[in-house]
Amino acid sequence: MLTENHFGLKVGKTALTWILGQTNVWYMLYHFAHKAKENNFTQIQAEVSIIDDLLNLGGDTEQQHQTDLDELSAYFCANRAETLTNGSLSLSPPASAPILQPGHSHQQALAQKDTGGLLQVMQPASNPGSPPPSPPLASPIGLGGTLDPNWQALKPTVRERNAAMFNNDLMADIRFIVGPLGNTQVIPAHKYVLATGSSVFYAMFYGGLAECKDEIEVPDVEPSAFLIMLKYLYCDEIHLEADTVLATLYVAKKYIVPHLARACVNYLETSLTAKNACLLLSQSRLFEEPELMQRCWEVIDAQAEMALKSEGFVDIDMSTLESVLGRETLNCKEMNLLEAALNWAGAECGRREIDATPQNKRAVLGGALYLIRIPTMALEEFANGAAQKGILTQQETIDIFFHFTATNKPSLQYPIKPRAGLKSQVCHRFQSCAYRSNQWRYRGRCDSIQFSVDRRIFVVGFGLYGSSNGAADYTVKIELKRLGRVLAENNTKFFSDGSSNTFHVYFDNPIQVEPETFYTASAIVDGGELSYFGQEGMSEVTVGQVTFQFQCSSESTNGTGVQGGQIPELIFYGPAHEEH
Repeated sequence: MLTENHFGLKVGKTALTWILGQTNVWYMLYHFAHKAKENNFTQIQAEVSIIDDLLNLGGDTEQQHQTDLDELSAYFCANRAETLTNGSLSLSPPASAPILQPGHSHQQALAQKDTGGLLQVMQPASNPGSPPPSPPLASPIGLGGTLDPNWQALKPTVRERNAAMFNNDLMADIRFIVGPLGNTQVIPAHKYVLATGSSVFYAMFYGGLAECKDEIEVPDVEPSAFLIMLKYLYCDEIHLEADTVLATLYVAKKYIVPHLARACVNYLETSLTAKNACLLLSQSRLFEEPELMQRCWEVIDAQAEMALKSEGFVDIDMSTLESVLGRETLNCKEMNLLEAALNWAGAECGRREIDATPQNKRAVLGGALYLIRIPTMALEEFANGAAQKGILTQQETIDIFFHFTATNKPSLQYPIKPRAGLKSQVCHRFQSCAYRSNQWRYRGRCDSIQFSVDRRIFVVGFGLYGSSNGAADYTVKIELKRLGRVLAENNTKFFSDGSSNTFHVYFDNPIQVEPETFYTASAIVDGGELSYFGQEGMSEVTVGQVTFQFQCSSESTNGTGVQGGQIPELIFYGPAHEEH
């Protein structure tokens, strides 16, 4: 432990060690002293011994120098005597502290310099002749790379210096208590930075009704989302993750940070799937994001069965549930809708802490139950499914049975008109087709083509050519891949009547296809060997608002390519009208 009695020695030795580490200073002192000795300047001979003594100080090890520095740092921190001057650390020891020990007057001559009571201390350079690094003696005054008292010099741009203040107590003039009670986090901030990035913060700190508070409670915001917003305001950086993006969108809306909100919406749109579409629809309605709502509806319409069975469906609000159940363009069976509604009702009973009995489920559904078009089910589906759920009254069950079978049908509260669903579209990539007796055969080989689109679509299936030699049955395995990964496949059959028409085969569920990336459509057909085939193929085809690009696939082993072959059609759901 460094005592006051040793203060002067350590300071002087540290300063001299740095001086000796500078090649030009070392050489100048040594040359001057010995030149004087050779010319018999007796007045300066004493200085030669001084220089020699000083050079001997350089024999200390680097480890000893660092030990000296550590002891000095501890001394200064203990006496709280540091000040920042011109970017370097100036230290003022107590007046009572002796500067030198007896017997070291030659060190005093060089180690002490009159600086108005202040003694400049610098870390020795690691390499002779190099500029000294920043002093390591600062007390811990902040985070974000600001422990160094000269940290500003190490950050050449405004952005870097501003970023150092993110979540940093240094110069912070406001603190936020973020999160619900019992799970809060204290987050320091700087009013100027926040006010320049948000009109809400400006009004809060500098407006006519500004309140002078040192702390602000924000119980309705997740701390992680609040930090993401601050990171953007301080650093112009946006880092979004699936678990926090909705909370971040909320805080961006709350404090009117539109660019961050837009980034959140873009993230949600690109990560949109059938598994999260209903929950995102519910959130986008609350956030008033019409474009995100439209994207959600596209997914829900096309992949309704998958969306209704997703885990997040039971967490949507009542208004969103009613919107889904009343949707005219849903592409699913009514039985799927009834089961999804009952699953939601079961979860709602849990939220209300009541038993999930059929009667309670019906009670929490209320009028939403009458949006399900039960009378449009097949009779067998109703009798073995809906009628057995216990959700309908006895009179409703009887009336719906009469609706199926009687000439005079009773009046029902349930809609009796089937949903329109989605209308599929077809991309036909050949301008003509042909057949020749010995040029197109199926022998278990793969026909394959690559394609990309400029808008999100949902591939439903393929159109295929069949027999050119009379009616024939075919079995076929169809696949859709992306970057070698199978997204969907189906083993199915189709019947060819011997005409040049195409015959449609479908996947079990529509597959979402994102724009600007290539997918591979494949078919392995087995049946009558002689078949029609396409010719005069096009590398680009526009259908409605969707443009397809085609290129050959390395997986094609049966001759199919852009110019001719099999898989003449892609069947898909896509935008039906111009979006604004």
